Amino acid sequence: MGDTIERFPLFPLGLVLIPHELVPLHIFEERYKLMIGECLEDGRMNVLVEGTNPFRLVRRIDDLPYPAGDVEALADDAEAAPDGDALAAARARYADLVAEVTDERPEPDALAQLDAYGMAATLDVTLDAKQMLLELRSERERLEQLEALFAEALGRIRHAERAAERAQGNGSLKS
Repeated sequence: MGDTIERFPLFPLGLVLIPHELVPLHIFEERYKLMIGECLEDGRMNVLVEGTNPFRLVRRIDDLPYPAGDVEALADDAEAAPDGDALAAARARYADLVAEVTDERPEPDALAQLDAYGMAATLDVTLDAKQMLLELRSERERLEQLEALFAEALGRIRHAERAAERAQGNGSLKS
């Protein structure tokens, strides 16, 4: 198990934030302004938060003026190193998905910099899928799960495109 961080400030929101993912927050409640420790003149602020390290909430703390808890940092299983085939398959499927949605394939150098979290952070992945990725303790498992998620999403997109083509052709496809 990882180190425990006591009295860690929390923003209990209806989202799952994975490493590398960015989410803007608009801060206006007094307890959160207090948590941050500094306000703008009009009493509000916008903050861009970035997911960094997965953790598990061990104990909720209710005696502070803002939500907090003791959290345990989650480390990956050191013996479950990512295998090159899983990494290549996930990156290839990710590139296919990005190309399908944007009509541009990611640059090879940019693609080579992405791990499982990095790929997932750039796409609209469901909360359940993000939570599942956070709970997996090996990069290989995350890559395998993502490759399957990307393949499924690609299949849905292509199915929707075929259905739209059919609808334009009054139910029949052009030869």
